[in-house]
This record gives sequence, C-alpha cells and structure tokens, in this order.
Amino acid sequence: MSKIIRQLAHMCIFTDDLAATEAFYRDVLGIEVKFRFIRDGKLHGFYLDVGNRTNIEVFEKVGTAFDESNTINHMCLEVHDMDAAIAHVRAQGVEITDKKFGIDDTYQSWTRDPNGVKIELFEYTPKSAQFLGGDRNVNW
Repeated sequence: MSKIIRQLAHMCIFTDDLAATEAFYRDVLGIEVKFRFIRDGKLHGFYLDVGNRTNIEVFEKVGTAFDESNTINHMCLEVHDMDAAIAHVRAQGVEITDKKFGIDDTYQSWTRDPNGVKIELFEYTPKSAQFLGGDRNVNW
C-alpha cells in the first residue's frame, strides 16, 4: 500500500481573543496570516501559514481555555536556529524555557500562546531519531 498521508495539513486552536492570538503568532513566532474567515462582516478566524502546506487554523470561541486534560497536549514547530528563536521570543516579552537537548537528539524549548496552548519549538540535528529511527529509552 502506498503512503496515504503526505504531512500535517493543519491543527486548529480556539481563542476568545483573535487580535492577541494573531499578534502572538505574527510578532513572537513570525508566522503570517494566509487568509481570514469572516462571519456576518466580522472576523471569525484565520489560517496561519507555517510552511510546506501546513497551517494553524484559529477560530474565535468565547470562553475557551486550555486545560491539561485536553487530548491534544501541544503543537510542535520546527525552527531553523533554536538560539535565535529563543532570543527573539524573549525579546517580545514572552516567557520561553532554555534550550534542552532531548533523548531523540533534538533541541527543544517550550512557550505558550495567549490562550495557554503549549508550543514546543524544535530543532533537528543530523542524529535526530526522526531521521535515523531507533528506539530511545526515556525516564519521564
């Protein structure tokens, strides 16, 4: 059987503050709006272009809040240079963890958007398990 899935198309998040959410993804993470959803003449949501036909879909939903019991725990965004990404996020006044080298031979750092959605920034290395495969023993 041939491979059915090409890649992630999008993931959807809800917000009760479209303006703050757009500003975070645009100004802090450098992701541009691809297009907007308009309902009854008012902004209802938008698509953020994260490259290679992959997007983050954002819709307004009053009273929405992130909860650790949600099935989807976080989104992960690949970066070109982890140190530069961390410096940029911090320069925007947003908290982000220090760079960590993961058991899968990747660099990782964590932040949250204005809605509480956890975001992992991710930088591959030539030895990353995502490229080489192989099981990794974890202690967490």
